[in-house]
Amino acid sequence: QVQLVESGGGLVQAGGSLRLSCAASGRAFSNSAMAWFRQAPGKEREFVARINWSGSNTNYADSVQGRYIISRDNVKSTVSLQMNSLKPEDTAVYYCAMELYFKGDSARFSTSAYDAWGQGTQVTVSS
Repeated sequence: QVQLVESGGGLVQAGGSLRLSCAASGRAFSNSAMAWFRQAPGKEREFVARINWSGSNTNYADSVQGRYIISRDNVKSTVSLQMNSLKPEDTAVYYCAMELYFKGDSARFSTSAYDAWGQGTQVTVSS
């Protein structure tokens, strides 16, 4: 079984920064792509960022490109999301997710590509 536990959320003023972390249990981490998604109240869960198994390739949603950085540590089995220049519209519950079984490149930005999810951590950005 895989367990993902997020941490690092909180309340921050617009323009500030937060760093989210996700700790994974199980031996699948170093072979799996990882991603962050977010869900704001009344909205669908949306893709934020993805990193491949080795950390050599990353993808970002247009809305966070240039502000967020995803990284991973395969020794510690953690994936992080550095969030800078935060905006009120970044307010959401943030989830980390693991792709245990490759679903194809076309699916990588969809929730359906991911097989394990954390419980989420709240990020609130005040104006």
